[in-house]
Amino acid sequence: MKIAMFSTKSYDRTFFDAINKEVGHEIKYLESRLTPETSSLAEGFEVVCAFVNDRLDKEVLRDLSEGGVRLLALRSAGFNHVDLAAAQKLGITVARVPAYSPYAVAEHTLALLLGLNRQTHRAYNRVRERNFALDGLLGFDLHKKTVGIVGTGKIGTVFAELMAGFGCELLACDPYPSDDCREFGVEYVDRDELFERSHIVSLHCPLTPQTHHVIDADAISRMRDGVMLINTSRGALIDTRAVIDGLKSEKIGYLGLDVYEEEADLFFEDLSDRVIQDDVFARLLTFPNVLITGHQGFFTREALTNIAEATLDNVTAFETGEGTLHEVIPEKVEAPELDET
Repeated sequence: MKIAMFSTKSYDRTFFDAINKEVGHEIKYLESRLTPETSSLAEGFEVVCAFVNDRLDKEVLRDLSEGGVRLLALRSAGFNHVDLAAAQKLGITVARVPAYSPYAVAEHTLALLLGLNRQTHRAYNRVRERNFALDGLLGFDLHKKTVGIVGTGKIGTVFAELMAGFGCELLACDPYPSDDCREFGVEYVDRDELFERSHIVSLHCPLTPQTHHVIDADAISRMRDGVMLINTSRGALIDTRAVIDGLKSEKIGYLGLDVYEEEADLFFEDLSDRVIQDDVFARLLTFPNVLITGHQGFFTREALTNIAEATLDNVTAFETGEGTLHEVIPEKVEAPELDET
């Protein structure tokens, strides 16, 4: 099938070309994000392959449908950026990668946590400047600290297992408790209790109307003083302005982000020679106790291989009617479990 792949980088081409040798689809790689202004680039293609920051609202989907697109193949697990009802009305099938590597994201979460705690990013810069002083780099033992995990799907479960290895007390909030997590000693509590008891709060849930700004001013007020907050899931789970207030008041002692609610115009691009126009994001960068990475939690060899395989398998299944098509059906996703995958 003819595939128009938007928001591509060199690494996308490397991994997709390797897998496509086996299946033989016709792929056109487009560096442009999918927007109303670029949707015409998909004219004449049966399949559009989109990523997390591509725009997939009613307007864009209508343009794609008129141009002949029948399948929207997401190369991501999340689908909160897709107007599923519009896609269904237009006859566009939406497929996703149901899970690519929960280890990749869970391990990146741990990297942010350890980096923030032991200030390794700041220490690295100091040592390169021949400054070996330890002032300002004081951390804490993770052993016996309470870690609250919001969402215990595949990624949350792997993260729970990692934190169990550090000897942490584990709390979780999820409408669908995991037996695997309970084996790691996870105690399921309601959201307020999780916020009140946790030294570290880590988010591993999808973005839905129910979880939008799950971390707001009220949630922050319930947390321990000096709490560590980590988000490697979806940016809009956090009310960024409320978090900035929490940092200024020192209610939040550490903040680690791999996602940001207005990341579409920032992440995956080299903006080193430009002035950041997002004043809220720029304010985040001024805090010494904030560590931000640019949505790289998924970025491992294993995950990229799995993403390419699953995405092209979806295309093949749609074309042939054989194999598994991981279709996203609106009536089946109205009340998803708290699982970022």
